[in-house]
Amino acid sequence: MSAVVKFRGVGVMRSGSIILANVNWRVEEGQRWVVLGPNGAGKSTLMNLASSRMHPSVGRVSLLGSRLGRVDVFELRPRIGLASDSIADQVPGDEVVLDAVMTAAWAITGRWRESYEDQDLARGQELLSSMGIAHLAERRFDSLSEGEAKRVIIARALMTDPELLLLDEPAAGLDLGGREELVARLSTLAQDPKAPVSVMVTHHVEEIPIGTTHVMLMREGRVVAQGPIGETLTSARLSESFGIPLEVTEVGRRWAARAW
Repeated sequence: MSAVVKFRGVGVMRSGSIILANVNWRVEEGQRWVVLGPNGAGKSTLMNLASSRMHPSVGRVSLLGSRLGRVDVFELRPRIGLASDSIADQVPGDEVVLDAVMTAAWAITGRWRESYEDQDLARGQELLSSMGIAHLAERRFDSLSEGEAKRVIIARALMTDPELLLLDEPAAGLDLGGREELVARLSTLAQDPKAPVSVMVTHHVEEIPIGTTHVMLMREGRVVAQGPIGETLTSARLSESFGIPLEVTEVGRRWAARAW
């Protein structure tokens, strides 16, 4: 298999502090990854590297066959779909939802004078429908609930038909109903063989979509464990990652954890 994401000895240092240390990671075609760890584990930095928004201090990062530092990132980024709160913060509040999705085709936020073809309109509407929010197409972005807004941003991330989809804490801040509805949508996406390779960052095992194939556990900028989720997501390893005794269970293809 070809590597979609490849890290070799990657480290990131800022102001004398080690943010990531000696990360080796390989994401291949057809895989669905989740990255777990507490605050300060380095998950966001990992996503910034994987989205080409950051370069490593040491080591090599290759994305979609191109090495960071030797590729024009502005040509690379349209091939990578990113859904994060930072993207949501860039969408103008008065932007119509459908436009918030379609503007991804031009790598901008806020529709201006750019033009769109009928296929762009159809693509945007299809993605909103797949996220269960087609009825919101003409609503203002700032009128949405947090859960609705997060689904719009995921639809936007898929607009360019990316080869790699990055989801940075997509369920953060949602109530139980909103979380479960979003996880159901992400589970459908993860089980679709035509969907792009994906990496999702979260603090909570309960948010792992059905169909996730691999997991990386992190702590203090280092990888605790990584590999196929059924073999790697154990109570001992999750406890090591979060620094407290935790028990992991899998019921109905969903994961849960509690302290003991």
